[in-house]
Amino acid sequence: MSAKTIMVQGTGSYVGKSVIAAALCRIFTQEGLRVAPFKSQNMALNSWVTADGGEMGRAQVFQAKAAKVAPSIDMNPILLKPTSDVGAQVVVQGKAIGNLTAEEYHRRKPELMGLVQAAFDRLSDRSDLIVIEGAGSPAEVNLRANDIVNMPIAHMANAPVLLVGNIDVGGIFAQIVGTLDLLDAVDRDRVKGIIVNKFRGDLSLFEDGVDFLEKRTGLPVLGVIPYFTDIPVEEEDSLAPERARHRRASAQADQLDIAVVFLPHISNFTDFDALEVEPDTLVRFVRHAEELDGTDCIILPGSKSTIADLRRIREAGIADRIVGAARAGVPIFGVCGGYQMLGRVIRDPSCTEADVQEVRGLGLLDVETEFVSEKVTTQSRASIIGGGEFFDGYDGPELEGYEIHMGESAIGDGVRPALEITQRQGESVSVSDGAVSADGRVFGCYLHGLFDNAEFRRHFLNVLRRRKGLLPLDAATEVGEDSIDRLAEHVRQSLNMPILREIVGL
Repeated sequence: MSAKTIMVQGTGSYVGKSVIAAALCRIFTQEGLRVAPFKSQNMALNSWVTADGGEMGRAQVFQAKAAKVAPSIDMNPILLKPTSDVGAQVVVQGKAIGNLTAEEYHRRKPELMGLVQAAFDRLSDRSDLIVIEGAGSPAEVNLRANDIVNMPIAHMANAPVLLVGNIDVGGIFAQIVGTLDLLDAVDRDRVKGIIVNKFRGDLSLFEDGVDFLEKRTGLPVLGVIPYFTDIPVEEEDSLAPERARHRRASAQADQLDIAVVFLPHISNFTDFDALEVEPDTLVRFVRHAEELDGTDCIILPGSKSTIADLRRIREAGIADRIVGAARAGVPIFGVCGGYQMLGRVIRDPSCTEADVQEVRGLGLLDVETEFVSEKVTTQSRASIIGGGEFFDGYDGPELEGYEIHMGESAIGDGVRPALEITQRQGESVSVSDGAVSADGRVFGCYLHGLFDNAEFRRHFLNVLRRRKGLLPLDAATEVGEDSIDRLAEHVRQSLNMPILREIVGL
């Protein structure tokens, strides 16, 4: 029997679609339904590797966790990973099929729509309810003809749509009314309710606003959800580090200051989410060389266009500042593309990323990298073998994470391996990963999710704290099910659940 459906669309990006969809997954799972998330197409540089080696968007992974089901590539059959303003690596059913321009991708959409339908049907066969997430806004009139993520998916799935607006940025009435007015009649009829998200202040002061929206649109306002900041939900949009602009420019004396270099094509910046919720720790995404001064640690994150981003940080003076900081004894860590940048040279013989076949790295690690055609996507386990200040003394469990890379790195005599990969996709292996400098202060690896390992994260931070003369933190605890339950309860208390159940058909 086909599953029931509900779709969360928004008046634009960053209105909270992913979070609300995750909350609905947990709410209806708690009510005894078999729930699955679905988003036909993601455009993001954050991704995850499933148990069978497929690549998918992290938002649907979080939503699957909320639904208490294993993540599946059927939940996100198409993932677009931008490589430039006009092109992206296209991942279909978990596997990269190549880099396509926007025009090339549009030509393939009819074919891809069939794959989307098949993935949805497989989910429907094993679920009672599918919570579908849209992307951006359904009212982008210039994109409607080629849309395969908003209203065409609602029609395909016969899904009622909830329209979410973000009151925190202002203009909520124009957001909601304008979006609905721009929809064709057949699309407009799909919308069955409105949600006002990210409200700050006294809810009673918005009662007139609710009345206006309901009278003007003829739709029920299912709820006004108060703004919340204490529930850790992974960001999906590659612009999410913009949130760093709202933080203090520098740490206080009793805080760690960790500077993550903001790369134009930054990927998997969720690697650092776990650091952000640690006490007395300030994580800053920095764009300018002078912002690196005085920091306790510099991190070079992953990149979807490593060579282009390396050029950019050279032009901005950031590369020279990182080298200078390393010489001054500041710890430097690179993950994936950031690890490649720390090496001596990056080779791209097929010019897959750029118009050059070889570029010079920062030279902080005796490592040479070459891009290859085959992409590694795997869940992995690793043990620490590198030694040095940041690895010695760690006595916790093996590290768990994932690898997503198209580069192979060979280390020289001036470094030692950082990790030994002991397991990939559940199979035992023995593969060296990463490198640690002779003094132990510069290190990198391909393993994503390093700081999601609570014991290693706290060990890493305590090394930094000792260097700064601060007392160590106590043992860490994992962020668990209670955080998702808090999210679900927060949303449940804000929504008119009887009307929502009626809309879903429960």
